[in-house]
Amino acid sequence: MSNPRIGFIGIGIMGTAMVGRLLHRGFPVTVWNREPEALPAVVSEGAVAAASPAAVAEASDIVLLCVLDTKAVREVVFGPQGVAGAATGRLLVDHSTAEPDATREMAAELLQRSGAGWVDAPVSGGPQAARDGLLTIMAGGEGADIARAEPVMRALGAHVTHIGPVGAGQAAKMINQAIVGTGYVLMAEALALAEASGLDAAALPACLAGGHADGSLLQRIFPQMQRRAFDPPSGYARQLLKDLEAVHAAAGRLGTELPVVDAARQRYRRYVEDGNGMRDSASILRLYRPDAG
Repeated sequence: MSNPRIGFIGIGIMGTAMVGRLLHRGFPVTVWNREPEALPAVVSEGAVAAASPAAVAEASDIVLLCVLDTKAVREVVFGPQGVAGAATGRLLVDHSTAEPDATREMAAELLQRSGAGWVDAPVSGGPQAARDGLLTIMAGGEGADIARAEPVMRALGAHVTHIGPVGAGQAAKMINQAIVGTGYVLMAEALALAEASGLDAAALPACLAGGHADGSLLQRIFPQMQRRAFDPPSGYARQLLKDLEAVHAAAGRLGTELPVVDAARQRYRRYVEDGNGMRDSASILRLYRPDAG
């Protein structure tokens, strides 16, 4: 059985890596990006560029999105020459990080307008995990739509979980980003404390391995910060701030206080306002150790 034709909208850091992985696994991929100068990186690997999101949908069985935010999702789906105009019979899988309530509303609108299903499937793991097919994917949607999307998600992810109906994937990603955002700030503060104490900071991940402080943040992000390995960025500080702002807004709507997450949000807000929005998220260390540049 041949692979379904894939459309991919959003050729940023993650989108480039994900398209490369799909091409490597034999999926035909048609692509579009708001900034066309990003397209040659994937066209050179075998992707086909389209003139609009609608043209991507027309050439595809399943349309994948990986764009900046909820507003960008709405624009590429329902805007002029959007996916909705050519979505009949298609399935949309949104790998962006977007608002759960808005996702449910957009999914209902797309279903009403074209009969197309919607799976919200935000990802975690970064571009290297995408290239290696090792992403964590949290998916929300109807069972039949999940089953249809599963071969594509399994090509991209080592951990794929159907966590609930439409919107549930985005809710799970919101929790993921709350953990990531606070974790990055915590790793920066731990490293600042270690270096100020005169410890061999590079030895700490091995020293603490197996204890309650252990985890991927300690084993991956702490060493990245310690090495000051921030270029090229694997994710932008402004995007993590955007996600933390979304967590803050959702907590407010739900009447839930998250003071630790809110402290991390304020740290990232200060960092981005200081002109570091396009720097790697892990470079938040610069707030504590100015030599980190």
